[in-house]
Amino acid sequence: MKYILGQKLNMTQLFAENGVVTPVTAVLAAPNTVVGIKNSTRDGYDAVVVATGEQKESRATKAQLGAFAGKAYKDVAEVRLAEATTQSIGDTVTVETFTQGDSVTVTGTSKAKGFQGVVKRHGFHGGPRSHGQKHSEREAGSIGGGPGRAGGRVVKGMRMAGRTGGDTVTVRGLTVAAVDPDTNIIYIRGAVPGRRGTLLKIVSA
Repeated sequence: MKYILGQKLNMTQLFAENGVVTPVTAVLAAPNTVVGIKNSTRDGYDAVVVATGEQKESRATKAQLGAFAGKAYKDVAEVRLAEATTQSIGDTVTVETFTQGDSVTVTGTSKAKGFQGVVKRHGFHGGPRSHGQKHSEREAGSIGGGPGRAGGRVVKGMRMAGRTGGDTVTVRGLTVAAVDPDTNIIYIRGAVPGRRGTLLKIVSA
């Protein structure tokens, strides 16, 4: 199973020799370090803990320094595996692990947009723009609070305004379009979650 942590850069295009254009997302995946291993016998499941991006020791807790042999890493994530890994602590994972055409699953945090209305949050059409309507262009409309539904209460799960984005999003079925070992950049076909700089977990499907 292939895996690596990367930082989203931007979207761009790749041109094939026949002129076909492929929209891709560039992900900077600097070499990762294996800092922990979990197995089904001791922990109940198989996983590997990888880290990337070193930082000042003063920014890490004593527990982190003790767990990571005195080194402070900026980003740490756990990748669950279907079976026990053959790697050991201290091994390095690079973009060369992946090849063009690999099917991958990408997990990241989506863009946080704060408190938003139903039009932006759920794609509602809003109220009519004519026939005497006023100030209802982006309103939610009826929420079904009459006695005929849920006894006059608003049912749970009703789509309403609220905090939008900032959630963990997983996109499956993506394809590796190209890998550049010289710059540690992996190009993934299509869009992935998050803004520029978002930490992404890339795992082979």
